[in-house]
Amino acid sequence: MAELEEIKKRLAAYDGPELRLMEVCGSHTAAVLKNGIPGLLSKKIRLLHGPGCPVCVAVSSYIDRLIELSLLPDTCVVTFGDLLRVPGSKKTLTAAGGRVKMVYSPMDLLPMAKEDPKTTYVFAALGFETTTPVYALLVKELEEEAYPNVKLLTALKTMPAVIDTLLSNNTKLDGFLAPGHVSVVAGEAYFKDLAKRYGLPFVIAGFSGEELLIALDLLVQNAGKGEVLNAYPKVVNPEGNPKAIAAVDEVFESGKASWRGLGEIEGSGLYLREKYRRFDAGSFDLFEDHMHNAGCKCGEILTGKAEPPDCPLFGTACTPMHPQGACMVSEEGGCNAFMMNG
Repeated sequence: MAELEEIKKRLAAYDGPELRLMEVCGSHTAAVLKNGIPGLLSKKIRLLHGPGCPVCVAVSSYIDRLIELSLLPDTCVVTFGDLLRVPGSKKTLTAAGGRVKMVYSPMDLLPMAKEDPKTTYVFAALGFETTTPVYALLVKELEEEAYPNVKLLTALKTMPAVIDTLLSNNTKLDGFLAPGHVSVVAGEAYFKDLAKRYGLPFVIAGFSGEELLIALDLLVQNAGKGEVLNAYPKVVNPEGNPKAIAAVDEVFESGKASWRGLGEIEGSGLYLREKYRRFDAGSFDLFEDHMHNAGCKCGEILTGKAEPPDCPLFGTACTPMHPQGACMVSEEGGCNAFMMNG
């Protein structure tokens, strides 16, 4: 406890050059705000919310395609709850009136498909490195058990390319809270090349208030150093999870993907390999992003150009009960987290 108090004092008293530090994990965004961490920091340390919420970075064309599929005869879209309320270019999945079911695990759709072989079930498979291994296992199960009526519409993305894009676009950042869950799968060295190339520290962080403060203290102490530091060693090891990595490599290949606020980024998406392509529901051309409400600043918030209160819709037209943009829908979205805990 004494060490933690010393860390709090250092972070509150920091009086060096202004530091702009970004978390790129939706769980970190929620935890940072829930624990009141911004209020514990010197005014010279700014925390920015990056593109770490998979629901938030999904573009409108992905939602629109899900809506189209849900309206087809003998077709049901299966998804997690957050995605139901994310606006496409005109409507949400909930408002479109198609056939949609919510589940808590991708594997939940298998008994549905077995019991109702006349219906094609399309799973909305989106996420980052953390959840992609689950989809790889799902696809392997589909192949082994010969499910003819299950497909995936993928919006799977990877972190290094989007961080590279942020930095190459001259976004002024001085360090990153590296995502703990992603690093569990990918390992300590996943962000090493980016740290060296841009001369910035990446600190792999846990999710408790204490773990986040320790990681932020390391970021401040190592400002200007191109290093990856592991402040979550009880969970993250150097090599990550080799079995999960191998499963993903077997089932998926990299390709161009579109991110809300950043557009198309080469090598930042994962798509089913040719061997498994029969399970794809049309994931390869979903690049357009037409904002449901032109006043929404979700794209700017996801790239560190704005903070939630900067949006003219925040807390008025846009609330967790009536979200106008993806950042207000998910608990991992910056606007939702700020509204609930800011």
